[in-house]
Amino acid sequence: MIPITVFAGKTVAVFGLGKSGLLSAQALVKGGAEVVVHDDNEKSVAEAKTAGLTTQDLRTLDWSKVSALVLAPGVPLTHPTPHWAAALARKAKVEVIGDIELFCRERAKFGTQCPLVAITGTNGKSTTTALVTHLLKSAGWDAQMGGNIGVPVLALEAFLKDRVYVLEVSSYQIDLAPSLKATVGILLNVTEDHLDRHGSMENYAAIKERLVAGADTAVIGVDDDWTRAAADRVARAGKKAVRVSVEVPLRDGYYAEGSRVLRAAGGKTQEVAQLAGIGSLRGAHNAQNAACAVAACVALGLDLSVIQKGLATFPGLAHRMQPIGRKGNVLFVNDSKATNADSAAKALASFTDIFWIAGGKPKTGGIESLAEFFPRIAKAYLIGEAAQGFAKTLDGKVSYEIAGVLSAATAAAARDAAASRLKEAVVLLSPACASFDQYPNFEVRGKAFTDLVLAIPGINAS
Repeated sequence: MIPITVFAGKTVAVFGLGKSGLLSAQALVKGGAEVVVHDDNEKSVAEAKTAGLTTQDLRTLDWSKVSALVLAPGVPLTHPTPHWAAALARKAKVEVIGDIELFCRERAKFGTQCPLVAITGTNGKSTTTALVTHLLKSAGWDAQMGGNIGVPVLALEAFLKDRVYVLEVSSYQIDLAPSLKATVGILLNVTEDHLDRHGSMENYAAIKERLVAGADTAVIGVDDDWTRAAADRVARAGKKAVRVSVEVPLRDGYYAEGSRVLRAAGGKTQEVAQLAGIGSLRGAHNAQNAACAVAACVALGLDLSVIQKGLATFPGLAHRMQPIGRKGNVLFVNDSKATNADSAAKALASFTDIFWIAGGKPKTGGIESLAEFFPRIAKAYLIGEAAQGFAKTLDGKVSYEIAGVLSAATAAAARDAAASRLKEAVVLLSPACASFDQYPNFEVRGKAFTDLVLAIPGINAS
């Protein structure tokens, strides 16, 4: 745990007592703050009390004595309406921050001897975060990975000189981290997502841009309009902007050409990485992830030969195009992390002859944007709340059945794929939806699929 001493002797309120909220409270207490915690969930409040934390309904709090409200990232800050706790804090002119901000302030107090790589984007940030961490560790660096990737930032080991922190940072977390200043900031892409929490694409994109605008070196994917504009603004502000593309060659920056990652400077190019044969980095989206990771590691001072060795040993990310097993001609792939259409597109573009399991809690736009990949889909198996809507989109274009639940979809897809006699049939869970209608998160959904696949008689686990 990283003790937070910047609020020592002051009163801090914490709202939202999930994993990150509890750790924030405990880190503040360890650092000498007076902490009061609360949650709308009575069970969470009881657990916090059992853990020795001081609980109090924040509606009864004397806000004039409070220095900050630490808000869990899942609690609405602005849209659709501010949560009542955030509204009370703002009315009292108390700053509202999150655990990433606590980390940033403590790091600033400690000094800049601890490099920070912060990564955001609508898609690909978890893979890129894991890849950067893997490359650093492969090079012998002391690297800590956390943030939105599943390990709360304050659960990481305390600051030491030259210890590197690699953080996945969501738009919710950026919104609560006004002093975020990374050594290297990575912005991969911006596509429509989380508009219920940010109100508009303009606001969502602006929040994402903050991460690279404050970085010493900004690595920015420039294959969409939002990120191209962000790169231009960062460069005009006098910051070091490193552009990355997997769609077009660049005169200056990094770009992918087939399996090669090239670096251009003044129009002259050099191959800096080779992705051929690295199954965990298959597909154009992973070429972008790899190119951004390479650019970040070069900015930190890693040697290209060391980076290439690290790329070759990257195991990939659980629930992201993760091979689970094979039976005969059928490959089973867990892409549960594809929680929107743009993310699912990456997997659909990487395979042919797909028996596609899709659905869940739908997001804005549905799957209309995936039409170009429909010819790759042998059949779709639809689950969850999105099933009927997806069926309307697929009707007359892709064969489908409404399976309802994951177990039925997996059994049907495995049956049909085996009967297809294709050279390689791929049963792909890539839902293009959130999981919350049937599962608490995409990890639980992916684990359920993995268990179902591994229970198939004769399966050879990957």
